Amino acid sequence: MPKTVVADTSCFIALANINELGLLKALYQKLFTTQQVIDEFGDALPEWIEIIDLKDHQKQQILEFQIDTGEASAIALALEIGADLIILDDNKARRVAEKLNLTITGTLGVIITAKNKNLISSIIPILKKLRQNNFWISDNLFKEALKEAGEDQ
Repeated sequence: MPKTVVADTSCFIALANINELGLLKALYQKLFTTQQVIDEFGDALPEWIEIIDLKDHQKQQILEFQIDTGEASAIALALEIGADLIILDDNKARRVAEKLNLTITGTLGVIITAKNKNLISSIIPILKKLRQNNFWISDNLFKEALKEAGEDQ
């Protein structure tokens, strides 16, 4: 299990909207993020999500030429603290993080991991709730997630 996990806004929003934010704590115990991510989220997050101020804002500023502020700050933080994992959903941000050799998962990856660790019995109800709350999941991605979770029929 990753020891140091950084998360961007989209995962917090998606899971908070369906009352599943606790999955993050069950999986990782503690997460790290930045004030910029909290500002984008727009509400208080649980105390097990630690806000860290970047010591060097230069990486974030450079990354902001390619991706939004929250994602740039999360990637810069992951680099600065040597994170084992970063949770990102945006494709462009994921490509940037991959080029920087960061280990990435997304909201669906979190849900699949929760299933594989027997924290939830099925991903289907969670994926359906995500879709109902405007979290875009293509039909192909939905099927791939079911396959990875061992729920394909």
